Amino acid sequence: MATVINNPGHVERSDSAADSTLGILMAVIVLFVIATLFFVYALPAIRASNATPQNSTIDVNVKTPAVTAPQAAPTVAPATTPTPTGATNY
Repeated sequence: MATVINNPGHVERSDSAADSTLGILMAVIVLFVIATLFFVYALPAIRASNATPQNSTIDVNVKTPAVTAPQAAPTVAPATTPTPTGATNY
């Protein structure tokens, strides 16, 4: 008697539609979680960094001293010799 090997041919799965639906569902869930985290944490942080305090004024004008005619160099008092204080005469 001869041995017959029966190899089954390629069988397509009938649940391929379910696999793609599951993938889409997982993608929607992941996007929902990412959007929720953005609105809870990132958006308030961005708004806080762009907010300016109330009644805040910043003076960006640099005040320079008035330019006048050049003045002569200041005079220095002449040096004096100190007087001795050790002995007193009455």
